Amino acid sequence: MNGAHDLGGMHGLGPINPEPEREEPTFHAEWEKRALGLTLTAGWLGQWNIDISRFARERQHPVEYLSNSYYENWLTGLETLLVEHGVVSPEELKQAKAIDPTPEELTAKCAPASAVQGILSSGGPCDMATDDRQEFQIGDKIKVLQLNPTGHTRVPRYIRGHEGIITDYYGSFIFPDENAQGNKIGQHLYNVSFDGNQLWGDGNDTTIHVDLWQNYMELA
Repeated sequence: MNGAHDLGGMHGLGPINPEPEREEPTFHAEWEKRALGLTLTAGWLGQWNIDISRFARERQHPVEYLSNSYYENWLTGLETLLVEHGVVSPEELKQAKAIDPTPEELTAKCAPASAVQGILSSGGPCDMATDDRQEFQIGDKIKVLQLNPTGHTRVPRYIRGHEGIITDYYGSFIFPDENAQGNKIGQHLYNVSFDGNQLWGDGNDTTIHVDLWQNYMELA
């Protein structure tokens, strides 16, 4: 969706002033650790996937999204998912305590503390085979489709309608746009380079690399 989360190339938001990477703490407050832990733990319940989780954050009201910090957006998205999937009720969320017993099928999926490190270190594979034909080869000139999806997508607005060059092919992976709707399918994934002058105007002599799924592009 064209929401407040997709800010690449937008004007009027002030200069970017990031903290130096070597000085930036992993967390800026103790509660952020809990927000991350709660999000990962709730994900193990199997009621949603990573792209559904991302879309829950993205579909906030733009003012709320931009007013929140990074982990405030994570926490807001988690609260949305917990209620929408019936894990907690709105009243339980409001009171910050359980009112009804947790269904056994959910408690059975809770991982013991001793298993957490192993689960996190194993990661979550996202490669997936597809029967679709590989349409592009390294060196091909492509054009990004002018898409305006209402759901989750991984194609940023600032490259839509622009031409680029295929620089790498990774194989086939879960297509996030469909995964966010609960449909798990594989799609070819590429790295594409774009000329900064084409994206931002003359005087931007940079090269931008973006990972793009096949469904986002056509041959130029």
